Amino acid sequence: MKRILLFVLTNVAVMAVLLITTRILGVDRFLTANGLNMTALAGFSLVIGFGGAIISLLISKPMAKFSTGARVINQPQNADEAWIVQTVQTFASKAGIGMPEVAIYDGAPNAFATGAFKNSALVAVSTGLLQSMTREEVEAVIGHEVAHVANGDMVTMTLIQGVMNTFVVFLSRVIGYAVDSFLRRDSNSSGPGIGYFVTTIVMDIVLGFLAAIIVAWFSRQREFRADAGAAQLMGRKQPMINALARLGGLTPGELPKTMQALGISGGLGKLFSTHPPMEERIDALQKL
Repeated sequence: MKRILLFVLTNVAVMAVLLITTRILGVDRFLTANGLNMTALAGFSLVIGFGGAIISLLISKPMAKFSTGARVINQPQNADEAWIVQTVQTFASKAGIGMPEVAIYDGAPNAFATGAFKNSALVAVSTGLLQSMTREEVEAVIGHEVAHVANGDMVTMTLIQGVMNTFVVFLSRVIGYAVDSFLRRDSNSSGPGIGYFVTTIVMDIVLGFLAAIIVAWFSRQREFRADAGAAQLMGRKQPMINALARLGGLTPGELPKTMQALGISGGLGKLFSTHPPMEERIDALQKL
C-alpha cells in the first residue's frame, strides 16, 4: 500500500509540475482559449491512465488462475506438490513476506508470480518445469518468483504502466489541441476539429510505443533483480545459472565469449522485450 501511495503521489506531483510549467510558459492560456481545460485533462488522464492499470492488478490473481487453468494446492496430493509448497514457504519466510498461494498448471516449462499485495500473492509452476528440470533448478526458479513478490515487482510494473498511460493520454491530447488550433487559426468555428482527432490518434500510437519501450526496460531490470534474489535466497548462484541455461537451451556453467556477444544484440525487438536474453542474465549472475 505504501508503494502505491508513493507512486500515485509522485505522478500527481509530476502532473502538477507540468501544469505549472505550461502556465508559466503561457501554453495553458493558448490551449484554454481554444477550448482545452488543462486541469480537467490532467484529472481525466490520471483516471484513465491509472484506472485500467490498478484494476488489472487487483484482478491479476483470479485472471492468472483462469487463463492458465492453475490449481491451487490446498492439500498436496503427492510428494512433488508437498515439496513445492514447502519450498515456497521456506523462501517466503526468508524473504519476510506472507505465505503466497501455491498453484500448479499444465504447460511448457515456466513459472509466474502475481498478486496485488506482497502478503497475498500467488506463485505457480508448470508441470513442464517439474518434468524438465532437476529439483535444485526448480527450486531456483521458485526462488526467482518469490523474489519478484518480495521486491513488489507486480505493483511496481503496474504503477509504471499507469504513469506511462497517464502521460500518453495527457500529452497526445495537448499536442492534438495545439496542432488543431494552428490548422484552424483563421477559422471562427469552436471546439476541436479533425486535426485534433487525427493528431491525437497518431500521438497515442507514437507515445504508446515510447511508453512500451520504457516499461519493457523496467521489466528487464526487475528480472536481473529477481535472479539475484533467487541466488540470495538459496545462498549460492549456480542453481539459478543452471536453471536459466536449461530454459535457454544452453550448457550450464561459464558461457563462451562468443555466446555472450550474441546475447547483447541490438534491434527493435530487444527494446520491446520484457525479459533480457538468457545469456545476459547468466552473465550478470556470474559477475555477482
